Amino acid sequence: MTVIWTEGRMVAPGEAALSAVDHGITVGDGVFETCAVLNGHAFALTRHLARLERSAAGMGMATLDLRKVRDGVDAVLAASPDAGRLRITVTDGVGPLGSGRSDGPQTVVVAATEAVVVPTGRAARSPWTRNENSAVAGLKTTSYAENVVALADAIGKGADESVFANTAGDLCEGTGSNVFLELDGELVTPPLSVGCLAGITRELLLEWGAEAGLPVREAKEGELPFSVLDQVSSGEARMLLTGSVRNVQPTVWLDGVDLQIGELSAAARDLFERNMRERTDP
Repeated sequence: MTVIWTEGRMVAPGEAALSAVDHGITVGDGVFETCAVLNGHAFALTRHLARLERSAAGMGMATLDLRKVRDGVDAVLAASPDAGRLRITVTDGVGPLGSGRSDGPQTVVVAATEAVVVPTGRAARSPWTRNENSAVAGLKTTSYAENVVALADAIGKGADESVFANTAGDLCEGTGSNVFLELDGELVTPPLSVGCLAGITRELLLEWGAEAGLPVREAKEGELPFSVLDQVSSGEARMLLTGSVRNVQPTVWLDGVDLQIGELSAAARDLFERNMRERTDP
C-alpha cells in the first residue's frame, strides 16, 4: 500500500495530483530523498532534509519550504503506521515545456510504502560512465533516466545494482548506492570528487566506524581506479554497497563471480544496523 501527500492533501496512488506541465515531469527539474522508516519515524530525516536543500541549491532552485515538507512527512507517516520507506520529492512546479523555469510555487510530494524489497547484493560493472564534471554531479535530482538504463542492464546480467566508473576511470558509485572496498585491512570509499553522491548511509558509516575504531575512510583522489574491481573478482578484496534501502550490504556477486563476505564488511554491517536501531535521527 502506498500513501501519498501532495500540497496539503492525501491522494490515492492512481489519482491525478500534479499538473501535466509540472517541470518535474516535463524535464526532470526536481530533487528528492528516500528514507528508511523505523517504528513510524523517518531515519536520519534531518540529514536527508539538509541534503535535499543542498541538491536544490545546486540545481538553482528557490529556497525550499521545509515546514511544508515536514508537514507532508508527518501526514504520510500518521496515515501509514507500518511504513518501511519514505520518499520526498520537490519539483520546480508548473513551468514551460522547455528547460526555462517559471516563477511559480514549487510542488512537494511525500509518499510512503510498507513494502521494502531489499536487494541481495549482486553487482555488475556498468558499460557507461558517470560524468564527474556534470552540472548535477553529486546532486540527488529527479533526472534518473541514466540510472534506470544502467540498472536495467545490470538486471539483464543477473545483478541488482550497476556500478559506474567516472570519465577519468575512477571507481564512482552505483545507480542508488555508494561503494566501499575492503582492501588491505581497511574499508575505503571513493572521494566525493569522483562525482558520486554524498550518501547518508556512506556518511554515517564513516562517522560511526571512526567512533567504533573500525578502519574506514574516504580514499585519496586517484587511489581507487575502476580496475580495482578486478581485485574483488579475484578475491583479493571485498566490496560493500551502502544506501537507504540496502543500509550496509556486503556484495555477494560481481559480474558472474560469487564473492565471500569479508570480516570488516560484516563488522560494518553489524555496526550500522545496531546504531540504526538506537539512533533514529543521528
